[in-house]
Formats: sequence, structure tokens, C-alpha cells
Amino acid sequence: MRTIFFILQKEFLQIFRNKSMLPIIFVVPVVQLLVLAFATNYEIRDLSIDIVDHDGGNWSQQLKGKILSSGYFRLHAQTTSDQAFDDLASNKADLILAIPQHFERDLVRNGDAAVQLLVNAINGSKAGLAAGYAQSIIGDFNRRIRLEWMAMDEDDAPSHFDMCFRYWFNPGLNYKWFMVPGILVILVTLIGAFLSGMNIVKEKEAGTIEQLNVTPIRKYQFIIGKLLPFWIIALFELAFGLTVGKLVFDLPFAGNLGWIFLFAAVYLMVMLGLGLLISTFTETQQQAMFITWFFLIICILMSGLFTPIESMPEWAQRITQFNPVAYFVKVMRMVMLKGSGWADIKVYLGIMLLFAVAVNAVAIWNYRKTV
Repeated sequence: MRTIFFILQKEFLQIFRNKSMLPIIFVVPVVQLLVLAFATNYEIRDLSIDIVDHDGGNWSQQLKGKILSSGYFRLHAQTTSDQAFDDLASNKADLILAIPQHFERDLVRNGDAAVQLLVNAINGSKAGLAAGYAQSIIGDFNRRIRLEWMAMDEDDAPSHFDMCFRYWFNPGLNYKWFMVPGILVILVTLIGAFLSGMNIVKEKEAGTIEQLNVTPIRKYQFIIGKLLPFWIIALFELAFGLTVGKLVFDLPFAGNLGWIFLFAAVYLMVMLGLGLLISTFTETQQQAMFITWFFLIICILMSGLFTPIESMPEWAQRITQFNPVAYFVKVMRMVMLKGSGWADIKVYLGIMLLFAVAVNAVAIWNYRKTV
């Protein structure tokens, strides 16, 4: 234990003397948290729309006003068909609303009329949301004018259901409450996997690992002394990030934060083991960085941070069962937003313990074999 303490002391001195390491640990995560939390927002607003009105009647004017007053669309141009197609092709317009001739006459005489929506679908998710917004607005407009033109009062209108709903766990639909816990997981992951692996490889590059191997220091003492500082730093970063999230984004802490730190402590053992394993296969920090990033980018993108796991193909969902990042993202959101406790996270914690034992066992075995 005394030997491990001296190694830890040496490691912390090296970390805090390294001028390039300190910004990576303390400045970059905060900047990333602030930038990503504001930038990663799937709510689409301010969509540019071209309107081609061949009718010009009162009802077409009301339809245009309803769409533009919704807050989702802004008028780029009211123009001709040819110019609207050019705007769509040059990405000046996200969609075109074409109102045909005799729009109002058809509504009065026949009780129905058709309008055309042309949507720029290069960005599929954006196109789907834009079309959904427009269809919802037009549908509501259609229901209102049917009542008016059929001279129906509310009491005479066809029977209908009144829908009342409430948003649970995030009443204001604050997207930052959904994203910030996941972003904190990514920041902790980067410190645990990146810096720990690169720190060990640095000993290889400097040629000092051979000197350490001939000292009385045992290999388990060397491994613990190398990895434990980043375990402590990552937990500190998590606490610091939660503080920033509370002050800047007013994050809710519905559950006990102790469960988050317990899960993070086990999760970091997985990430540190991954860093150790990668360090046994690499000889330079550059190699370690590229290999670590190769694995992490897959884990991050398939973690459910940006897209729901349920919407992935079945084969991708099966792969995600072996993704530790996905479990931590899920637990963070469960504890912070839903107030989940031990009964809800114990299964995920058990899975993470299995990951930690497996990854570290392979890493230590390979370290003893190659170093």
C-alpha cells in the first residue's frame, strides 16, 4: 500500500506539472459541455418555406397565416412554381406549399380541396419533422373550416374526444435536461479511456517502462498507481459537470446522486481497463489515441445519446447490449430525471461489474504477457 501511495503521489505531480494535460482535464470538458448542450437540439424551428398561391382567396390567405404564425416556419418567398423549385434545389427553401386554383371554390362546393407539399429530403429527419409540422397545422385548419362552412356551432358539431395530457419527468420538454446527462457520460468516458491509456504508453515512448520493470515495484502496484489518478479525476469531473449543469441548465436531481457516483465508479473501472488493454497493443500515444477513438466513436453513437436505441435495427440493438456507454447514459437519465433508485439500476450495475471484471482481467493478462 505504501508503494502504491508513492506511485500515486508521483503520478499526480506529473499530471499537474504537465501544462498541456491540465486544460484537457479541466477546461475542455466544461467547454464541450456548454457548447454541446446548446448545439445538440433536435427540435426543428425556423424552417424556410416558399408558398405558391394560385388561388389568392380568403381561405388560402388564412391557411398561409396559420402556417407562418405557428413558430415553425418562416416565409422565404411567395413566388411562382419555377422559382420555388429553384429555391428548393438551392437549399434556400426547406419546403414548398402549393395552393391550387379554385381552392376556396372546391372547399365551398365539394367540402374538400387538395394542397401540395414539396419537402427537401436530403436531411431525412429534418424533412420528416417539417412534413409532420405542416400536416398537423393543415389538419387543424381543415377541421376548423369544416365547422365554419357547415355552419355548425360547437353544440351541433359531430361528437369528438377531448384529449388531456401531461408530460412526466420533463414537464417543460427541456431538451437540455435530456442531453446534458448523456454529455457528462461522454466527458467522463474520454478521461477514463483516453488519458489512462495514453499515460501508460507515454512510459513506453520515454523508455522508462523498462526501468520500472526492473524495480521492486510489482506490476499490479504499477497498474493501480497509473490508473487510479484518472479514476479520481474522472469522478471529480463528473461532480464538477453536475455542478455546472445545475447552475447553467438548472438540471433536476430527482434521484439520489450517490447512485450515479456508485455506477460511475464501476463504469470507470471498465473504461480504465479498456485504456490499459489498448496500451498493451500500442507503442506510441498516437496509436493509442486512434485505436481508443475507433472504439469510443462506435460506443458513443450507439449509446442512445443522439438516437433512441429502440429505433435501431435489431442487430444494432443486440450489439448495444455489450456497450457500457449505453448503460451509463440510461442510468444517468433514470436517476436524474425519473428519480430511480437501487431497485431500478441494480441490474445495470451488475452488468457493469461483469464488464469491469472481464475487461480488466484480459487487460492485466495481456499486460503481463507483453510488458
